[in-house]
Amino acid sequence: MPTKQILVGAHVSIAKSLHLAFEHGESIGCAAIQIFTKSCRTMFGKPLQPDEIKRFKEAQKISSIQSVIVHAGYLINICSKNTKTEKQSVVALEHELERCAQLGIPYLVLHPGAHLGAGEEKGLEKITNNLELVLAKTDSSVSVLLETMAHQGTTLGHTFEQIKTIRNACTLKKRIGACLDTCHIFAAGYDLQTEAAYKQVIKNFDNVLGLSLLKAMHLNNSKDPLGSHIDRHAPIEQGKIPLHIFELIMKDQQLTQIPKILETPTEVDMKLWKKEIELLKSFVY
Repeated sequence: MPTKQILVGAHVSIAKSLHLAFEHGESIGCAAIQIFTKSCRTMFGKPLQPDEIKRFKEAQKISSIQSVIVHAGYLINICSKNTKTEKQSVVALEHELERCAQLGIPYLVLHPGAHLGAGEEKGLEKITNNLELVLAKTDSSVSVLLETMAHQGTTLGHTFEQIKTIRNACTLKKRIGACLDTCHIFAAGYDLQTEAAYKQVIKNFDNVLGLSLLKAMHLNNSKDPLGSHIDRHAPIEQGKIPLHIFELIMKDQQLTQIPKILETPTEVDMKLWKKEIELLKSFVY
C-alpha cells in the first residue's frame, strides 16, 4: 500500500497563515490533518478574507494531504447552564460551520459539552436543541462530528449511547457523525488493553452507532489508567493503552478509510509526531 494512502496524521498549526497547515503536515508525513480555523481559546475569530480562502484552497490542490478536518474551539459549550455562555456558544458554532463551508472542509469535530450541574438529561436535551438550531441555519455541505469524551467533570458524550441519543433526536441527523478519541474512551471506561477487549469496543460502537457514522479518529494514549475519567493525552508509546492496540487500529480493515489524527504531546518542531506517524504507518506495511 502506498504511504500516501494511509490516512494518518496530526493536528497541525495554522500559525501565520491557514494555508501553511498543508506544509506543516507534509513535513512530518501526514496524509490527513486536523486544524483550527482560528484560535481555539476564543469564541470568535476574525472573518476569513477572500485571499486567505483562495490561498488555502490553492495549497490544498497541490498538496499530498488527502483529508482535512476542523476541530471547533474549546470554549464552545452548547449545553452550558449559563444562558449567556450557551447563546454565545450557539453563535460561535454557527460561525465555525460557516468557516468550514468557506474553506470546503466537510467535517467539524465538536466536544458535545458539559452540563455543569444541570444534569445529564437536561444537558443532552440542550445539545440536541442547539445542534438542530445551528444545523438548520448553516451550509448542508458540512457535518458535525461529536467527539467521544472522557467523562471528566460533567462532560457529555462519554458513552456511545449518549452520542446516539443526541443524533437520533435531531431531524437533521444526516449531518451528525462521530469522532472516536482513544484516550477519551479509555478514560471513560472502554477497555483497550487486549485484542479481545478492543474488538468488543469496536463491535459495541458498531452496534450502538454504526461504523458508517465514524468519520474521524483521534489516536492518543492516556497518562491515566482505564476508567480514570481524566483527560490527559500521552505519546503513543508511553501511556496506559498498550502499543499493540494502536497496531490493531491501523490494521483494522473496517477503519482503513477513517482519518486518524494524533493529538499527543509533542515538541515545537513536531519531531515526535513524525516518529509516531512513521510508527503507525509501519504497522500497515
